[in-house]
Amino acid sequence: MFKTYIYCYYKNDLKTTHQEPDHFFDEYVDTQYGKVHCIMAGTPRTKCPIILTYHDTGLNHKSCFETLFNHEDMREILRHFPVCHVEAPGQHEEAKTLPASYVYPSMDQLSETLPTVIKHFGVRSVIGLGVGAGAYVLAKFALNHSDMVDGLILININPNAEGLMDSVANKLTEWTQTLPDTIIAHIFGKDEIQTNHDLIATYRHHITATMNQSNVNQFYRSYHSRGALEVERPVPGGSINVRTLKCSTLLVVGDHSPAVDHVVDCNSKLNPTKTTLLKMADCGGLPQVDQPAKVIEAMKYFIQGLGYLSSASMTRLRSRTNSSTSSFDGSRSRSHTNDSQRGRLSSTDKNKQPHDTPMETFNGNSDNQISKSTGVVC
Repeated sequence: MFKTYIYCYYKNDLKTTHQEPDHFFDEYVDTQYGKVHCIMAGTPRTKCPIILTYHDTGLNHKSCFETLFNHEDMREILRHFPVCHVEAPGQHEEAKTLPASYVYPSMDQLSETLPTVIKHFGVRSVIGLGVGAGAYVLAKFALNHSDMVDGLILININPNAEGLMDSVANKLTEWTQTLPDTIIAHIFGKDEIQTNHDLIATYRHHITATMNQSNVNQFYRSYHSRGALEVERPVPGGSINVRTLKCSTLLVVGDHSPAVDHVVDCNSKLNPTKTTLLKMADCGGLPQVDQPAKVIEAMKYFIQGLGYLSSASMTRLRSRTNSSTSSFDGSRSRSHTNDSQRGRLSSTDKNKQPHDTPMETFNGNSDNQISKSTGVVC
């Protein structure tokens, strides 16, 4: 049952820190929608959150997050937080084909497995880190169980249901493309597919050689059958019962990602006082793989804004803004922050030339959040 070799890349990195992880193990947690494969690195503590990850379609915890968590800059975070990777049913490496009688869970049902996982490991709350389908699952989980979520880092999230035209296009794609090609097109942009041949070949090999194609197809279909998140941006003087994410949320997307428009749309629907948008320049469909150091730096600032990592050694993350930031909408043509809370995130006016500005450390806690929705290009 326990496979400690899975965690060698974490353990090797953490040897240089002051704290060795107490244990590394994986296990299957029984939930109302079947067994969920979980990988835990570190010792959960009742009063402290853990970082809980959820991967995208066609990926698992290793292919989605190994580059990020293997990076030397991640040591500071791993020293303070245990990490729990949750894999969707049948998506772990060399998984057996799911039984014919098994009805694959919907996105809503997958999100409802997470309270059981959290209680199983005896933790109070989580800081969620999700990509694509995993970002959607974590957002749905946070909407329904806000007391269990301290913050969310959502990469490539699409908050919308699949439209009729999208459904027709997907049907045509299924007839003309193999499943690996379909997954590649979902994750990576056209320019990246045409130019970054080594990266695309690596992920194509992962999908075809290590993943169970039948299981991947079921997860992919479940994602594309999702409903809309049904979130609404609160307005001053409006209803206090608006359905929205109550926790601080960092939205991340690469500027060459096929998910750019979806992430910007999601930003427009969330609470502007609790949401930050990080659009990364010269970055493809997987920012945590393409530019892990920048994603980690943003994570550190974000976690500090939640009231943790106050003593972490921080470098300045250089952010570059351009006119695309001002196109989000009128209220986000400039980056807005409360200087007394988190430092300053500068951006340009629509008519100014791009320039480099520092993104300073986020300071504060969950009750002292960013005052406006922020658009940042790094």
